[in-house]
Amino acid sequence: MLISRDRSSLLLVDVQERLAPAMSARDQMQRNAGILLRAAGRLGVPVVVSEQYPRGLGHTIPALAELVPAGATVEKVHFSCAADPTLRQRLDGLREAGREQVIVAGIEAHVCVLQTALALQEAGFAPAVVADATASRTPGNHEAGLARLRQNGVEIVTTEMVLFEWLGRAGSDEFRELTALIK
Repeated sequence: MLISRDRSSLLLVDVQERLAPAMSARDQMQRNAGILLRAAGRLGVPVVVSEQYPRGLGHTIPALAELVPAGATVEKVHFSCAADPTLRQRLDGLREAGREQVIVAGIEAHVCVLQTALALQEAGFAPAVVADATASRTPGNHEAGLARLRQNGVEIVTTEMVLFEWLGRAGSDEFRELTALIK
C-alpha cells in the first residue's frame, strides 16, 4: 500500500539536544527529518513530536524545532510513544480522522522508534519507519532495530519514498518546491 498524504501523519521521536549528538549518521538523520517536516507542513500532513524526559535530554534540536507546528510536541517518559497516554490520544484522534498510516522517524531506532512502531502496529495502525531519518548510537543497533521491525512486518521506507508517495505526481508547485529539498 502506498503512503497517502491524506491518510498519514508524521511522528518524530526524540531528536533532542543531548541525545542527537551521540547518534551515528546523525547528519543524515537530521537532514532527512527536516525534509519530512518541511514536506508535511507544505502538504498538510499532521505532525506529532515526542521528547523523552526533556529536563534531562533537552528539547528537540533547534534546526528541527523551528519546523515543528505549534502545540505538536509532547513530553514522555515511556520509551514507546504508543504507551504514553497523551501521545496515544493524539494518534488515536488522527486515526479516527482517517489517518491510520504513521510515518515514524527519529531516535533511537532500536529503542523508542522500534517500541513505538511495534506497539502502533499491534494497535491497528499502519506504521512505516523511515530508515534514513532514524539513527542509533551505533550502526549495529540501527541495523538490528530495522531488521527486527522488518521481521515483524513493519514497513521500512526512505525519505524519498515518503516524499514521492505524498506528492503522487510531478508538474505541480508542490513537486518543484519539495523535490528541490533532495537535490
